[in-house]
Amino acid sequence: MSDLDTLRFPIGRFALPDSADAATRAAQMETLRALPERLCAAVAGLNAAQTDTPYRDGGWTVRQVVHHLADSHANSFIRFKLALTEDWPTIKAYDEAAWAELADSRALPMDVSLQLLDSLHRRWVAVLESMGDADFEKGYVHPKMGRQSLAAALALYAWHSRHHTAHITNLRARMGW
Repeated sequence: MSDLDTLRFPIGRFALPDSADAATRAAQMETLRALPERLCAAVAGLNAAQTDTPYRDGGWTVRQVVHHLADSHANSFIRFKLALTEDWPTIKAYDEAAWAELADSRALPMDVSLQLLDSLHRRWVAVLESMGDADFEKGYVHPKMGRQSLAAALALYAWHSRHHTAHITNLRARMGW
């Protein structure tokens, strides 16, 4: 991997796990359960200048990463609920880069999204824990990525949680914060 790829994908690119068994899903749910606490720890003690530092040249700032996680995970939670209550619904994609440039993502304190993620993940994990094996075979149709099962979506968002947290923790390590 190039240096840029290492900065962009600090835990590697997403790869669908070989298994979507109950033990694998339980570990992925634990990642989602732990994200709010881990993200709070990752940003603890950062000052305003540090919060507005991009994790790489041309990348989002720490603040934008935190707000992106709230935006993305809120969308995913809704997609899960749609898939559980409808037969393979076609979901709406969104332009995450454009959302990251909106005023709330660029200027709002991170605490707003950290609190949102805490509540959102409590609800999301409650839904996930209530699901049976057959529920994880349900899914939705993404306009660009096609059919996605909820098992695959869970794996993706567990990776997504670790991926963006690593952007912040790796930046802190490189900068000596």
